[in-house]
Parts: sequence; structure tokens; C-alpha cells
Amino acid sequence: MAEVYLTRKISLVASFVATITLLTGCSATGGLQEKQRLDAANGHADTPRLVVAMVTHGAPGDTFWDLVRKGAEDAARKGNIELRYSSDPQAPNQANLIQAAIDSDVDGLALTMPNADALGPVAARASAAGIPTVALNAGMNRYQEFNISSFFGQEEKLAGLKAGERLAATGAEHVLCIIHEQGNSSQESRCQGVAEGLGKEVDLLYVNGQDLTNVQATLGTKLAQDKNIEWIMSLQAPVALRAVEAVKETQSAAKIATFDTNAQLMTAINNDQIAFAVDQQPYLQGYLAIDSLWLAHRNGSVMGGERPVLTGPSFITPDNIDQISDAASGGFR
Repeated sequence: MAEVYLTRKISLVASFVATITLLTGCSATGGLQEKQRLDAANGHADTPRLVVAMVTHGAPGDTFWDLVRKGAEDAARKGNIELRYSSDPQAPNQANLIQAAIDSDVDGLALTMPNADALGPVAARASAAGIPTVALNAGMNRYQEFNISSFFGQEEKLAGLKAGERLAATGAEHVLCIIHEQGNSSQESRCQGVAEGLGKEVDLLYVNGQDLTNVQATLGTKLAQDKNIEWIMSLQAPVALRAVEAVKETQSAAKIATFDTNAQLMTAINNDQIAFAVDQQPYLQGYLAIDSLWLAHRNGSVMGGERPVLTGPSFITPDNIDQISDAASGGFR
């Protein structure tokens, strides 16, 4: 955790220093350089206008991606960037969106890579075309294979392991891990990590995260069939909130934990409906990805030093919920 905190702190300090440099950088005669000052009237850096694309695998209505996009938009506003955001949960469609961004000759590209085999070769075309390219959220283990310069996110298996260790500390024996996007390697890694941390196999339940009504029904059927389930491990906040309803409907004794958060989930943790959440800070992922592309043009460097910039995992529990709720209500966590 110390390494995660230090890496995150360093990243934020780097961004902060870049902004301060814009505010205070002076020429030899004491005047501000045209490209080193902040445009007070417009509230953004007075650097040449850039066009940057962000292409994710976010599904419509998934609040996690709203936080990623908000972070990206805030960084774009600060850096005088036109942000073109697009998403599709299907790998072939996401690949087409990436190719479209390349064809439009954007100044930078940020993308997620839940399926490296399908998306990596397309992403490599961006680098080959001279477009600065970074990855975020998914693809940490393979992004360097495709000449992607930086990655912003969490190590999914490690996050799962830490969550599994928390479950093991409760004496858990029977854990159900819900995968809501089939073919997403990050989600598979999370559940593998949970099993490793728990020291026992976990049951997997595959659902369609784009149909939350069906998610609740499928989980309810599973809980009715298997009364031995002690813990439900969700991999996203909307599924976790549906798990709360499924537990109520079936009068199951199962407890719930989850990866990722939103404002509604904070309330559920505060009400003891959900035990804890693993937070990878999606707002920060979106912000740092776009800010790093601005820096690539501003001073020719990117964050990370050829290593991933970790934004998690951290844990949100009833013990620290008050410290985080304000940020969550503002759309920053």
C-alpha cells in the first residue's frame, strides 16, 4: 500500500508542479513566456490547442466510466485540449473506434485494453503513426508490447489478492465472484486474486452487466440454490447495488463486497449494506491519462518512467467513509 500511495502522490505532485510551472515560468527578462502561462480568462493553459481521443470499453450507464470521463474532461479543460471520448464494450467495435481516432490524426490517444490480443495491434498503429499513446484501467500486463508509453490504473490480481485476504480474515469459506464482462482479462484477474488471497477456490458467476435487472434475477436464483454462499464479491458498483437487492429478496445471509465505487455505493457502505469497496480511483485514471498526453507535447515526456502509475488499490470501509464521501458526491471518487 505504501508503494501505491507513494506512486500516486508522485504522479499528483508532478501534475501540480507542471501547473505551477505554467503560472510562474519567466523569461530571462522576467516576462512570462507565451506557452508557459495560464490563460486566466479562459481557465486553461495557453498552449497550442490539441485534439486528443479517449477510447474505452465502458458500457452505457456504467457510472464507473462517468468518473473516468470526468477526470479526462477536467484535464482536457486545464490543458486547452479538445477531448473526443468514445466507448464500446465489444472489443471489435472498440478497435474500430481506435482506428477511427488514428485515421483522424489526433494529437494523442488514451485507451483501455481489456482484450490485448484484439486491441493491442490496433493501438500499436497509433504509436507507429507518431501519435503519443497511453493506456489506462485495463491492459497493465501487456501495454508495453504495443509501444504504448504509459499506463494508469491498478494491478488487478494484486487488488483481488488484497480483497481475498480481507475475506480470509473473516473466516470466509464460500465466496461467489461475479464477472459482468465475459472476455475481460482484468475481471478474471480480480477473481483469481481473490481466490489466492482467500486461500480457497471461489465460485464464478457470469452475468451481463449491461442488463442489471437480469443480473439481479440471476444472482437471486444462485442465492436461492446455494444457501452456503457467505460472501458476494462484485466487480463493479452497479452490480454490487443489485446484489444488495438480491440478498434482501432471497433473505440470504451473504455479505457483499465490491470493486469500484460511486456515490450510491458510499451510502450503501455507510448503511452497512456493503462491507467494503476496492477503489482504483477512476477519476484519477482519466485525469492522469489526458494530462500525460498534454505533457508529451509540452515537454516531450510522459509519466511513469516506463513503469505503470498505480492509482490503487485502496479500501473504502465504514471506518473511512466520511473522509471520502465528499469527494464521491463531487464526482471525484
